[in-house]
Amino acid sequence: MFRHAKDRSKLVHKLKEDQHQLRSPDSTTNQKEKKKANNTYKKMSSIVRKSLPVVIRPLEAQINTRTIDLHHFDKGLGALPATCFLVFDRPIDKPVEIIKRGLTKALVHYYPLAGRLATAADGSGDLCVHCNGDGVIFVEASVDFPLKEAKFFDRSPGAIVLPDDLAVYYQDDRCGHTDDPLLLMQVTVFSCGGFVVGVTWNHAIADGAGMAQFLQAVGELSRGRPAPSVTPIRSDGSLPGIPPTIAIAQQFMMGLVPQKFACFDYTISSSLINSIKAKYSEHTGGEPCTVFEAVTAVLWQCRTRVAISDPEAPALLFIVANVRKHVGAKEGYYGNCVSGHLIMAPSGAVANGDIVDIVKLIKGAKEQVPKQLKENDNDQPQAARGRGRHGDMLRFNYNLLSVSSMRNIGLNDADFGSGGPARVMCRARTPHITVPSCVVCLPWKETDGANVVSRCVREEHVGALLGELARFT
Repeated sequence: MFRHAKDRSKLVHKLKEDQHQLRSPDSTTNQKEKKKANNTYKKMSSIVRKSLPVVIRPLEAQINTRTIDLHHFDKGLGALPATCFLVFDRPIDKPVEIIKRGLTKALVHYYPLAGRLATAADGSGDLCVHCNGDGVIFVEASVDFPLKEAKFFDRSPGAIVLPDDLAVYYQDDRCGHTDDPLLLMQVTVFSCGGFVVGVTWNHAIADGAGMAQFLQAVGELSRGRPAPSVTPIRSDGSLPGIPPTIAIAQQFMMGLVPQKFACFDYTISSSLINSIKAKYSEHTGGEPCTVFEAVTAVLWQCRTRVAISDPEAPALLFIVANVRKHVGAKEGYYGNCVSGHLIMAPSGAVANGDIVDIVKLIKGAKEQVPKQLKENDNDQPQAARGRGRHGDMLRFNYNLLSVSSMRNIGLNDADFGSGGPARVMCRARTPHITVPSCVVCLPWKETDGANVVSRCVREEHVGALLGELARFT
């Protein structure tokens, strides 16, 4: 779970030792262990002081010991962790205790999250979830300065990228071992009373929308509701199988070698977004343009200008989409339900084309997502075309931009007692990133526009990309 093998073995031993003791949110370690933890489990700097991790199990003693099969949308993600941060600027009384209590109650309803991955008994080698109630990891942390002074994305030399220190991570940033918890949570309290909830989870158990639903439930139970407002569903047998092209895309993405991309955040102003939306409507007889489409068009064009020098070379764009409504997922389903579509265009056309034409390309890609979900597993020509197109992801890796959105998935609706978060963030430096990517439209109450976390260019292209974004008109 932690970056060093000795920390992992130490934690695994402790998990097994504590499983019969840590059944309630009031479980604690002794003072000697806490003092030792302040030295052992610090990461990157002494800015954030962390307690020793504790195991949080479902509140009720009865544990559902069933085994849940992973859906095709989940199966390729068992080694991939995901992390998000919810920043709350309005204090609540004893946030650590309140959230810990809500967490242990929520795990009664979301009991698969307290389980572990296992290999299916049918000999297929597929992963499943063993709902054994072994629990999740919880860490209490604190800092000695107010939230308003926190520098979340400081690119100055030697600066601490604070979000990286506000969560707990798996060893070597990979998960999927049978003894790995499926969820790790850290609550960091600032001197002003504001706090950050950092959550890392195994991507096979939930996507972003699914984790948002869970965190909403933690908040509701923290505030005293007897049960979550949405009844959770983890196994939905009505979901269709994953189409061949999507499976191929997932295999290619997971099979690529991780690369080092510079990380920074940038806000695309509301005035620019509204200008693009108005221009698109004017040129298309009143058709709407979404915020996501406008933001993605700006990013794709600006990045292409600085990252691809040959105008005849292809510029690739991979759109990631929540497809719950397209596949008829039941309300409350929190497993993975994400798909995407890859498009290509000559880089010269993307770099120098009219922004309206770029938006049209993006709209076309979005329209293809529900269509490809209807593909048949036996459609061999379509599968062959998929292999060819996604093979381009290997040949033109740096020419690719993958874009996903955190808008309207529910993370900004989590409320632990003082309202929703002031800001939602994703992890800054993610070692397992294999393709240039941007996460767009992260909710942020104080910004006038769409916040973007970019991991889409190498360090030598950052200045040029920021310049293109600043000059964009």
